[in-house]
Amino acid sequence: MKKARSLCFLLAAASFFLPSTSIDRIDLSAPLSGNQTLVSLGRVFELGFFTPVGAADGTKKYLGIWYAQVPGPTIVWVANRESPILNPPASLQLSADGRRLVIVDAKNATVWSSAAPTTTMSVNSSRCTARLLDDGNFFLSYDDWSAAWQSFDYPTDTLLPGMKLGVDNRAGITRNITSWRAPTDPSPGEYTFKLVPGGLPQFFLFRGPATRIYTSGPWNGEMLTGVPHLKSQDFSFKVVSSPDETYYSYSIRNASLLSRFVVDGASGQLRRFVWSSGAWGNFWYYPSEPCEGYARCGAFGYCDSGQSPICGCLPGFVPRSPRQSGLRDASGGCVRRTALSCDGGDGFWVVNRMKLPDATSATVYAGMTLEQCREVCLGNCSCRAYAAANVRGAVSGCVIWGVDLVDMRQYSTSVQDVYIRLAQSDIEALKAAEANHRRSGKTKVIAIVCAIPGVLLVAAICFCFCFWRKKARRKHQSKMAPSAGSGGGNCKAKKQRPDVDWTSANKDVDLPLVDLETILIATDHFSEPNKLGEGGFGPVYLGKLEDGQKVAVKRMSQKSAQGVDEFTNEVKLIAKLQHRNLVRLLGCCIDDNERLLVYEYMDNQSLDTFIFDEGKRRLLGWKKRFEIILGIARGLMYLHEDSRFRIIHRDMKASNVLLDKDMMPKISDFGIARMFGGDQTTAYTLKVIGTYGYMSPEYAMDGMFSMKSDVYALGVIVLEVVTGRKNRGFYDPELDLNLLGYAYMLWKEGRSVELVDEVMDGGFNHSEVLRCIQVALLCVDVQPRNRPTMSSVVMMLASENATVPEPNEPGVNNGKNTSDTESSYSLTTKSVTTTETYTNTR
Repeated sequence: MKKARSLCFLLAAASFFLPSTSIDRIDLSAPLSGNQTLVSLGRVFELGFFTPVGAADGTKKYLGIWYAQVPGPTIVWVANRESPILNPPASLQLSADGRRLVIVDAKNATVWSSAAPTTTMSVNSSRCTARLLDDGNFFLSYDDWSAAWQSFDYPTDTLLPGMKLGVDNRAGITRNITSWRAPTDPSPGEYTFKLVPGGLPQFFLFRGPATRIYTSGPWNGEMLTGVPHLKSQDFSFKVVSSPDETYYSYSIRNASLLSRFVVDGASGQLRRFVWSSGAWGNFWYYPSEPCEGYARCGAFGYCDSGQSPICGCLPGFVPRSPRQSGLRDASGGCVRRTALSCDGGDGFWVVNRMKLPDATSATVYAGMTLEQCREVCLGNCSCRAYAAANVRGAVSGCVIWGVDLVDMRQYSTSVQDVYIRLAQSDIEALKAAEANHRRSGKTKVIAIVCAIPGVLLVAAICFCFCFWRKKARRKHQSKMAPSAGSGGGNCKAKKQRPDVDWTSANKDVDLPLVDLETILIATDHFSEPNKLGEGGFGPVYLGKLEDGQKVAVKRMSQKSAQGVDEFTNEVKLIAKLQHRNLVRLLGCCIDDNERLLVYEYMDNQSLDTFIFDEGKRRLLGWKKRFEIILGIARGLMYLHEDSRFRIIHRDMKASNVLLDKDMMPKISDFGIARMFGGDQTTAYTLKVIGTYGYMSPEYAMDGMFSMKSDVYALGVIVLEVVTGRKNRGFYDPELDLNLLGYAYMLWKEGRSVELVDEVMDGGFNHSEVLRCIQVALLCVDVQPRNRPTMSSVVMMLASENATVPEPNEPGVNNGKNTSDTESSYSLTTKSVTTTETYTNTR
């Protein structure tokens, strides 16, 4: 107590010497009203009444806490999120007995009240105060120090350092964080992140009351097994589990660093933001990849993002349905190959590097060893698996699953072992397969050691033979394909241009190497009948490999001054990207002056060949058009937010969207794409590269590009898909409007349905069409900051219940100060492809 009073004295002394007139507390004699605010002692946080930025109804007010010195404001807590103040001005005051905080409106009606105190002790109301601290906590005290009520116990959508997420059984408090309903509405939204009691501590992200979309994985005493890499030199976290309370909290090692952990209602994700260089940087977010979706691979399946397909069955299990070919659709999960005997004849097979299965329905035995746990599991026919409950130090306790195992994932690094119960016959089969694998490995080592002298001799002979053969092939190929080089193709150039470091450019590329001769045979020596089209990069040819597989071969034109740099960029980027809505690069070849990229062949070529063709676009009904729009959006979201690298495409257009045999859209042509660093948001270029009609105004006029540049281009594509008209080709001489301006005019007049392509003859979903048009207009906003992120775009398009803001006037690029050439594997649209110089801004 003496220590607490000394601290209080120091705080009071510090506040006396602060060169400020701001206050950090209220009491019975000094409530907070109108535009007054409380500011914490170190001027970190501020509390007061606010109206959400951009709210259509400016009369609704809320009491909230925000960062005192961060523009915005960035709200971290709202008191009355379910009870807005409708009759301002309001005041925040202490109740007459000093035990509660209340918000009273202009009519003296109580809008909100803090929870009733649990203590029955007598209170001297004159000593009751409510104070705002530098950690963002607002607490009510009866004795100047201990908290009778605090905002940290009632979080809204944000978890600040020092806050707890979980349950306090003693106080009867549950601490969850729930998203805002909309950016302009702080009432509880669709997403909630919370602890689910039972078994091992585990935190879930819910959509609605019951749909689990992500989980942290069970806590094993050392880590949350679903986020084994959740470590940083800037912050630390802990999970506490006891009969009294169970919770997660984190702390910041650098006291000057501002960080917040938020449930984002727009993206449906958990996001950690860090304030840096005048902006909130997205430090990490979950879920960020398919394997992080809850129960992605069904019962007894596991997910591994490093394999293809990403879902597999646990040892001793097979896909539930034969129709789940390759487990591409793994929602049905897996079933046992052999039924359990339940008579003591079963055993266990260990799987390692695992995220523990959902453990909310599992049983924890705190005092058991793993061997004891094994015996208990064998004695219970319903037991499916067991694992250590606490791996910190000496293994202590175990957890047993008596339910189907779901939400498992395998990592490349050590996480935890899980002991799966199997029939003895399956265990013997697995042991035999493992032994064969080991013997095979030993045999290979012996064979390699014995073969080394022979290999050296053969290598010397081959070197001489290849030197002779190379000269002969060069003469032969110069006759068959005058522009072709010679020699075996690989991803490391044999003749380097002096201005390109090919060794550096390709050292991090991991692609199959395609021999030039193979490509010559596949394309019939680049014959004219096999030519699919011509672009600024060069021609694209249809190829047919020996196994019958069709491919598209992009051949860099030797007349293209910028082609080598584009080629390098495309190989480096696409080799690292994997998504169903991105075109797949199968291989590459660099041989003397030949630079070739081999892509999967798209049977239906590019989107523009359908939507702008009078005959073909009749084949695209609304359902398929909507699927195409959503697929493009998801591909872009992956590039911007979900891939290992933040990629800005910079040349999004209808002709760079290819369609496979099922009309699934795939984004292509990454020749002028750019990779951004973790906290980089924009870059500038002295030479504008892109395509008329799709370039955002800030990019076309000022050379500034960002993720919002791609968002703008997507908005144009969506309108083109809906209308069947080109943005650049559409022009209304009477109204002096392009497609974007015309769409906005009809939107304002409530006539947007008139935009719909007439060939669909009314056969479309009106609400989906209107939502697509509205989202497209948001994407082409003249101000980049007003355009939504791609995760927000996907959410607004895919959800019928999503709140979609009203669009503003679109930005129009008239194409000045740019030149016009054709692009690659994008055969119909004019594009600027000038070599650029640019500087990054962070």
